[in-house]
Amino acid sequence: MTELSPYPVGPADRNPSAGELDLEDRGSLRRVRGLSTELADVTEVEYRQLRLERVVLVGVWTEGSAEQAQASLTELARLAETAGSEVLDGLIQRRSRPDPATFIGSGKVTELGDAVRAADADTVICDGELSPGQLRQLEDKLKVKVIDRTALILDIFAQHARSRDGKAQVELAQLSYLLPRLRGWGEALSRQVGGRAAGGVGIGGRGPGETKIELDRRRIRNRMSKLRRDIKAMRQVRETQRGERRRHDVPSVAIVGYTNAGKSSLLNALTGAGVLVEDALFATLDPTTRRSVTPDGRAYTLTDTVGFVRHLPHQLVEAFRSTLEETAGADLLVHVVDASDALPEDQIKAVRQVLVEVGEEHGGRMPQELLVVNKCDAAGDLALARLRHLLPDAVFVSARRGDGVERLRARIAELLPRPDQDVELLLPYTEGALTARVYAEGQVLAEEHTPDGTRLHARVGAELAAAVLPYACVGDAGRNGSGPEGSGS
Repeated sequence: MTELSPYPVGPADRNPSAGELDLEDRGSLRRVRGLSTELADVTEVEYRQLRLERVVLVGVWTEGSAEQAQASLTELARLAETAGSEVLDGLIQRRSRPDPATFIGSGKVTELGDAVRAADADTVICDGELSPGQLRQLEDKLKVKVIDRTALILDIFAQHARSRDGKAQVELAQLSYLLPRLRGWGEALSRQVGGRAAGGVGIGGRGPGETKIELDRRRIRNRMSKLRRDIKAMRQVRETQRGERRRHDVPSVAIVGYTNAGKSSLLNALTGAGVLVEDALFATLDPTTRRSVTPDGRAYTLTDTVGFVRHLPHQLVEAFRSTLEETAGADLLVHVVDASDALPEDQIKAVRQVLVEVGEEHGGRMPQELLVVNKCDAAGDLALARLRHLLPDAVFVSARRGDGVERLRARIAELLPRPDQDVELLLPYTEGALTARVYAEGQVLAEEHTPDGTRLHARVGAELAAAVLPYACVGDAGRNGSGPEGSGS
């Protein structure tokens, strides 16, 4: 295994001023320590049934501190491992901006090629989105497969999608990414079909023809059109479900946050949902909705959504827009933050950027946000003290151990919208279903059982208030139990 040299720190860690970069920074490819995931013990090979791709990571540090650049490449390494790769090396190039031709500059491509051959790697992953030209140049010069961060995330999504909805959205995102990067290999894929190029088909086979790459593009566009129609139909189903919940005045809570922040664990802790919990990036792609009840008896729904990541590909945001609409239509956002992460404030910023983008599609509406700092059991005392100072209104929990979960339940109950209509009802015992709805969807303030039925003082929403209007108590007759309004008693 190639020994990685220590990552230097010092004056180079400062931000560039006036676009000037330290000469030593610009002239070197820096190795990032601790990224190698080569097998240390040959007995571990039984757990790797397929041969993993051997990858070298490369990033361009254009802004921010050295710590942020390292964190970005370390996250890329975790993404590569999640996709089933074996990380051999990681390098960072200090530049004012990525090279438009080769991403890291022509001189550094030679050094990168030497590192790839020394590590016997078969894939290079770039920490950024490459243009079609950059992708082609790097593959021509390095003679190995080159992919970017966007393609890597799309591959992980393709592996983890389970529902029909999720698979359709991932495929649409992949095709959107592939279309401008489609290229033919060799002359055979560029020939036109028709005329003499039709291979001697003769009469009936001649014509202006269509190149192979044009044919592929047309097929991709047709497939994308079909996927958009399918996703639109699935979106209407979800809107119907959300409309039904709104009609019954059931508040909704969406759990959002960075990938692997512990959103699914928190959903399990609050509702006992039993959804998949895995220490991996993007383990949850398909939203899961479960019912819960506040300590004072009000019902609400909790939805676990797909996690976010730095530089989330715009193709994914577009394809998963119908799923992300769960956040825009929620009454409350529970924003989960990983306390054990090195840069939790960067995670918060990345999540809020996506939420703002989704909210702009819905008239700029942003639900109220409740910050929840999770994994407190995995964070040090100093890190927790810093987060408590940075996020004074946040709730600190450990979903795995259950610490702080009851306080979180109480905080959610405080922030959920309450029914706004005060009613006095006398519900006959034959209207048990309506009585149950008042308890489930409203807030019962007082209850009394009388010979004529159940007398309730409650706060309910507009739709339920209309349903119970015939049983509203009016004047002394109602309070004496003589009968419901409009019943003719």
